[in-house]
Formats: sequence, C-alpha cells, structure tokens
Amino acid sequence: MKTLKDIKIGKTARVVKVHGAGALKRRIMDMGITKGVEIFVRKVAPLGDPIEINLRGYELSLRKADAEMVEVE
Repeated sequence: MKTLKDIKIGKTARVVKVHGAGALKRRIMDMGITKGVEIFVRKVAPLGDPIEINLRGYELSLRKADAEMVEVE
C-alpha cells in the first residue's frame, strides 16, 4: 500500500482510499481529500512533518500521521 507520505516532492498522486475511522477520517475528508482527487506534493519540511500539498485549487499542510492514512496510486 502506497500512502501520501511516500510521494516525492513534485509528483502527483490520485487518492484511492482514506483510512481511519470516526472524527479523524471525517476531518481529512472535510479538507477535500476524498477518493479520486489528484494531489500534488509541493514541499516537505526538513524533518518530514508537515507535508505541503495542492489539491482542488488550494494549498494545504498536512501532518505526516494524517498523510499515512491516505492511500494513493
């Protein structure tokens, strides 16, 4: 399984599934990360946390723990 955390800077990936349950999954989906969305990885902080991504026409910073819950292809 490949997650959003594994995507290199400058690459694009498509969301296959959002893992997790309850409020955490809902929060990730409320940010616009849903099945089928293309995500472009802009930057990764020096220690890997957070990850800056572009999706749906806006920029978003995501914690590494949250990025591990997003399965991509």
